[in-house]
Amino acid sequence: MFSYTYSFCKSFVIVSVLWLFFPNTIITEAAPSYRAHICTNETTYTSNTTFQSNLNLVLSYLSSNDTTINGFYKATAGPDVPDVAYGLFLCRGDVAGTDVCQDCVAHAVKETVEQYCPNQKKAIIWYDECMLRYANQSFFSTMEESPNVNVWNPNNVTEQDRFEQLLGETVDDLANLVSNDESGNVTRFATQEADFTAFQKLHSLAQCTPDLSRSDCNRCLRVAISILPTCCVGKQGGRVLLPSCNIRFEISPFYTSVATVPPPTPILLSPPPPARTPLASPQGKGIISSQTIVVIVVSVGVSAVLLSVGCCFLVRRAKKRCYAMEEENVGSDMTTVESLQFDLGTIEAATNNFSIENKIGRGRFGQVYKGTLPSGQEIAVKRLSKRESSGQGTTEFRNEVVVVAKLQHRNLVRLMGFCLAEEEKILIYEYVRNKSLDLFLFDVEKQGQLDWSRRYNIIGGIARGMLYLHEDSTLRIIHRDLKVSNILLDGDMNPKISDFGLAKIFGVDQSQGNTRRIVGTVGYISPEYAMHGKFSVKSDVFSFGVLILEIISGKKSSNFYKSRTAESLLSYAWKQWRNGTPLELMDSTLKSSYSRNEVVRCIHIGLLCVQEDMEVRPSMASVSLMLSSLSVSLPLPRKPAFFAHSRTEYLSLQPTSKSREWSVNEASITELYPR
Repeated sequence: MFSYTYSFCKSFVIVSVLWLFFPNTIITEAAPSYRAHICTNETTYTSNTTFQSNLNLVLSYLSSNDTTINGFYKATAGPDVPDVAYGLFLCRGDVAGTDVCQDCVAHAVKETVEQYCPNQKKAIIWYDECMLRYANQSFFSTMEESPNVNVWNPNNVTEQDRFEQLLGETVDDLANLVSNDESGNVTRFATQEADFTAFQKLHSLAQCTPDLSRSDCNRCLRVAISILPTCCVGKQGGRVLLPSCNIRFEISPFYTSVATVPPPTPILLSPPPPARTPLASPQGKGIISSQTIVVIVVSVGVSAVLLSVGCCFLVRRAKKRCYAMEEENVGSDMTTVESLQFDLGTIEAATNNFSIENKIGRGRFGQVYKGTLPSGQEIAVKRLSKRESSGQGTTEFRNEVVVVAKLQHRNLVRLMGFCLAEEEKILIYEYVRNKSLDLFLFDVEKQGQLDWSRRYNIIGGIARGMLYLHEDSTLRIIHRDLKVSNILLDGDMNPKISDFGLAKIFGVDQSQGNTRRIVGTVGYISPEYAMHGKFSVKSDVFSFGVLILEIISGKKSSNFYKSRTAESLLSYAWKQWRNGTPLELMDSTLKSSYSRNEVVRCIHIGLLCVQEDMEVRPSMASVSLMLSSLSVSLPLPRKPAFFAHSRTEYLSLQPTSKSREWSVNEASITELYPR
């Protein structure tokens, strides 16, 4: 109703005003220009199913948010796999927040479901003005380069060699501009013009979905650029469309540039005409005076203004009704409190009333159980102990769970919901089949399952997940307990970071950047955090460096000294590096098959991360770039922080203070900073 009223009122006002002043004007609206679509045909849904309801809800969310200022929006609906629906739209940056974007999204929603991909669970459709995508699996914040579509202009360009050189330089600059922009460009969009001939310009465009990290955006655009020569050599235009990014060039302009408003044309005033006598009516019954004409003109103008005000009033009322309806229906959103809350009976049934047979883990925070929902989906249920959950109120707990549930990345364990009942505080996570990395890495019988390619993939995945937490999510998150036992492995041995986002749940007395209570695991804690309670993203970088060295060596940092002549893992790695024998650190099970350059480079990066001076440690963005590009040169590492071998000796390094507490192998405590 709101959409109809708003559109009618807006159109009526515009047409009325234009008709008053330009009676011969005809208003037309062009439909968005369809380019391509892809439906996998692998999975379909039947009518009137839960997935269809969730998909309709997601498409409704997308349609109602198609005027977002950055032209990008994503939505999720449905708490239970495989019926969860995920969707997003991306409008071309120059039309973001306009009616063009709105019309394109509405058109895409209708045509995809009704014409191009009916009953398909996965679909992507591209128009000149926007892209729409949905699936039954999460693809948010994930760089995907396939499937891809190539479109080109059939006309050939003159001076092909010079044109190809200009095109290569232009798209390369665009890729750097879009992916490395730190000026607040939330659209991940840029255009560029370059002179080709005296009469022709090269117009180029590049865009990524804004949920990608800078490194993933750059990687995606590089893939698109590499495809251009296979489709568009010598052509006057071409484009490569990927799920996560797109790139396009044309000889003629195809996007909206910000035009300079010309100065107003001066009005030439002519001398007033000579006075004229009033005109008598043909019937001789009266005359039309100048005052009468003025009254008529003013009346028409006032009527037009009143009509506009009235329609605007109706629009505002319709908007209010629409917002009220959205607030009533917001409980269906995947990221609202109501949709995330499970009832205790469901959890008890899923875990067989928290039976011992279903228990899969135990820690200081409480116990973890495996469960199975009525839909058949497996879950991990973390039942917080009363002592650990007592420091946080119910409202605070619910709000924080909603915040953490919005974090979506393929290398993070997904928080599905929570349960609050009586004195119970329970968290529900996705179940990760292969459990934690330490069960493989430190088990003599299972170490062989982690060959070098898998370990290298695990290191890269953890780096991408930490980069998302530090820089690419809505909130900046300091994990503060990154370790091998908090890295879970899915069925394909891909890493997922777990245990983050629960600071307030544990009632820790913290301030921004420092704390009086040191919480973490011996061997992973940075010196500035252990000694002074200071933490930052560089604290996580230190833990990541330790984790790299553990993955390569297959040895625990906390008890490495027991088998290495009283040396810590860091001191042993530093010693081998200085001696020019870094491969001595490598796990013996890897000696049969490994890449020497990759192993040495990872050891190098690990040592850069554990440097004692936090200021010289690289950021996770730099670490990810170092891992993904072998052409990036690495600085020489400085001396790492050497730690004492036992907890007692470690504690002796800290200032004696009754207010400072120490905990070993405790649940992670995370700081959340709005950006």
